[in-house]
Amino acid sequence: MKLVSYEGGFGRVEGDAVVPMGRDILEHLAGARIEGDEAPIPLEGLRLLAPVPRPGKIVCVGLNYRDHAEETGQQLPEEPVLFAKFANSVIGPDATIDVPSIVAQPDWEAELGVVIGDVAEGVGVADALGHVAGYTCCNDVSARDLQFRSSQWLLGKAIDGFLPVGPWIVTPEEVGDPQTLDIRCLVNDEVVQESSTKQMVFDVAELIAFISRTIRLEPGDLIATGTPPGVGMARTPPRWLGDGDRMTVEIERIGALTNTVRVGAPRGGSR
Repeated sequence: MKLVSYEGGFGRVEGDAVVPMGRDILEHLAGARIEGDEAPIPLEGLRLLAPVPRPGKIVCVGLNYRDHAEETGQQLPEEPVLFAKFANSVIGPDATIDVPSIVAQPDWEAELGVVIGDVAEGVGVADALGHVAGYTCCNDVSARDLQFRSSQWLLGKAIDGFLPVGPWIVTPEEVGDPQTLDIRCLVNDEVVQESSTKQMVFDVAELIAFISRTIRLEPGDLIATGTPPGVGMARTPPRWLGDGDRMTVEIERIGALTNTVRVGAPRGGSR
């Protein structure tokens, strides 16, 4: 099943239409009983939002692909490297990514997103996937010049609008094994990242178990599981996003997430 949020509600995708299921996807993820499907709405006529527009927590994972670690010349981590983004970073499909004028090195990062559907607190690896509501596409847009000003990455990661998510959540039974998914990123129709989630250093179940040891994961929380090789900063010479660039994150059995960049735009752009 594919679940989408749109202006005014959320629903499930059936063919080229959305069947409304209510107004709050978080209630659905938390197990609330939602009654009364309404008449389908053509998908083409809806403005889709991020499938969970305001996640309570966004936990991101750094250096979690073996081939990405190789391209950056770094050793594989012995345990997951975690950092955070916040709800202000989240935008939906087709929304514009506004790059503040102080950012000189905006970069792309295609990532598999994991949406939590059931409380996970101290869970084991064997049980971890049972707490997943579904999977989505993420783009962990990063301001490299700000990210590496200090040992803490927050300044270059948690910028407004720097986490496109979508276009929907695909439930686990439709995705199957999350470690067998092809993932890639295109910039202006050029493939810049291409790998597979089998390259993850720590798989989805291991990440959920590790995070839940110290952080209570709740319905609607989002885990961005790391990016494969091909990011702009690792290129020779480095390549940065420019005004009007169009990025698409594609993940097998999940879908495609497209956003356009606006460089030096005034604060408070498209959401």
